[in-house]
Amino acid sequence: MTAVDRWLELEGLDNVRDVGGLPVVGGGTTRSGVLLRSASLHYVTPADVRHLVETFGLSLVLDLRTTREIDRDGPTAVATAGVETVALSFIPEEGRALPETGDDTDPLLRNYLGYLADRPDNVVEAVRRLAAPQAGPALVHCAAGKDRTGVLVALVLDTVGVEHEAIVDDYALSATRVEALFRRWTTIEGGEMPADLTPHLPRAEVMAAVLETLAREHGGAAGWLRANGLDDDAIARLRERLTAS
Repeated sequence: MTAVDRWLELEGLDNVRDVGGLPVVGGGTTRSGVLLRSASLHYVTPADVRHLVETFGLSLVLDLRTTREIDRDGPTAVATAGVETVALSFIPEEGRALPETGDDTDPLLRNYLGYLADRPDNVVEAVRRLAAPQAGPALVHCAAGKDRTGVLVALVLDTVGVEHEAIVDDYALSATRVEALFRRWTTIEGGEMPADLTPHLPRAEVMAAVLETLAREHGGAAGWLRANGLDDDAIARLRERLTAS
């Protein structure tokens, strides 16, 4: 793993990468070895667990799936190995009330803004955990590692000052792993590959719109986080942890 090639090639994961090496406005980059973004850890192998725990030093997992998803799959091998795992669903268990954004708003954008409107407490708590004093290397995941994970990682990267184009590019990278994700799921679960994967692909313009909305309405992700209860000390710690000159 290098700052250029941020992918981790693990046996049971098809969409896991480091967010290090991304350019920060005004100079510098994000640090490697601090935060991974990933698909669900349900299929990790013992070798994967050893790599994450012993080599990467993983000490915290933020699981953004719903209780229903977690109960269906059971505890992950990473949690069983003793890594602190915190469930912070971005979707209400009883369903969602999507924000009123106008009839012509992209449905995927509605979903992404819906995470912030539906569960701001969990979004803020996720960032607070990443910014906690003495926090160690962390991993954030949902099911595929592209939507809920994508929004949280974008918020974090925007907060620490990563260039918007780099944030969008990082989000869109998951499109290259969607086929592998579905192939693994359908092979193990006995299903069929979708005839068309296009509806499942992340789209750069949607994440760009999320960042534009945050900038217009809150002065950026940091402003949204402050408005929803995150203090300046936590934001400062997050920037110190994730960025290097």
